[in-house]
Amino acid sequence: MPYPYVLLSAAVSLDGYLDDTGPDRLLLSSPADFDRVDAVRASCDAILVGAGTLRADNPRLLVNSAERRAARAAEGRPEFPLKVCVSATGDLDPAARFWHTGGEKVLYTTEKGAERAGRAGIAADVVALGPALDWRAVLEHLHDVRGVRRLMVEGGGTVHTQLLRQQLADELQLVLAPLLVGTPEAPRLFGPGGYQGGRLRLVETRRIEDVVLMRYEPTAPGTAGTAVPADRHWLALACELAAMCPPSQSAFSVGAVVVAADGTELARGHSREGDDPVVHAEEAALAKIDPADPRLPGATVYSSLEPCARRASRPAPCARLILDAGVRRVVTAWREPDTFVADADGSGLLASQGVDVVVLPEYEERAKAPNAHLPG
Repeated sequence: MPYPYVLLSAAVSLDGYLDDTGPDRLLLSSPADFDRVDAVRASCDAILVGAGTLRADNPRLLVNSAERRAARAAEGRPEFPLKVCVSATGDLDPAARFWHTGGEKVLYTTEKGAERAGRAGIAADVVALGPALDWRAVLEHLHDVRGVRRLMVEGGGTVHTQLLRQQLADELQLVLAPLLVGTPEAPRLFGPGGYQGGRLRLVETRRIEDVVLMRYEPTAPGTAGTAVPADRHWLALACELAAMCPPSQSAFSVGAVVVAADGTELARGHSREGDDPVVHAEEAALAKIDPADPRLPGATVYSSLEPCARRASRPAPCARLILDAGVRRVVTAWREPDTFVADADGSGLLASQGVDVVVLPEYEERAKAPNAHLPG
């Protein structure tokens, strides 16, 4: 099932602590970095914290900039992102600032936790997930029911640990502060052991006053032919774009997104986009990018259908356009059937030229849905 893009955000001391053991919260970020965090919040559909962070910090989790709130409203979005708390027990303070500031709130908990939260009068939409918490169920509900496509996770360490351990995080934004805590009892960012993803891939470093921002992308075991967590988000978007195609009896409905190595969306497209009745999705997306863009060789093309190897409507099939653009990685949901072209093998053509092709069959039904009117 599709999940939101999950962005973990945290600040730590040089020796890896989130806080010290004093009564007041240890401020690790700089003023300029707090403003950066505010901008990231404004870019997201929801912000999530665990119960421990809610109890320890009593946060509001708001977009503080009036200009950013106005920009969200101008885009037709709520002024504040959805605020999300996850608690197994439901043992939370109903007077906490989290529940009484900002916009909508939702609490994910267990059946017993929901009863407890209800008795306490927690001012939120309380969602009981069953006898135990399930992070996949949380993310699925956020995506499918609440419409969340980009989720910012601001803590605490237990929540970050669980999401990273279960390979459900797409990005880690880690700020390193020039402080030493040195107290073993202080909270750390991650808990012990059990991580399956191996080394994280560094995609950006940036100095912000006296702190350093490091952006990492989790990687899956192995290299070629292996999916990474962010693939789910972008392929789900490609499938959503396929549903935007004007229906045709002589061509597939396909969506495509081109994404740089640092997670930046370069372009998107779908079949028969605009005034061109024969344009393919990958073709439409690539046409929007400067061929000299240095990010193309490190980019990934996400396409709901395998890029075509042969076509009658244009001289160059999409697989050839991808190769000519220098893209070296393609992720798709569905291998092209023989409906219009016999023995289609765009993946084979790409792989023969050294392109890493990943197929995620769990998205095949979503890719097929806009093509249900076609034979076969």
